[in-house]
Amino acid sequence: MEYNLVDARGRSCPEPVIMTKKALDTHSGREHRVLVDSMVAVENIKRYAINQGYSVKVEEQEQEFTLHIKK
Repeated sequence: MEYNLVDARGRSCPEPVIMTKKALDTHSGREHRVLVDSMVAVENIKRYAINQGYSVKVEEQEQEFTLHIKK
């Protein structure tokens, strides 16, 4: 499945959430993968996406996180 990648590593909140919102608005109907390097960003993006009706799965690898977001 094709997905849209958002690399928000190194960004501080609220920027990762804003980048994710823009991606979800622009590329609706696709899976999104968001890369972040802070647990605060994970929690904020997860909360936003779930409130918008998306499911979110989080993978952690060496202090970086990938959020898989889809409807």
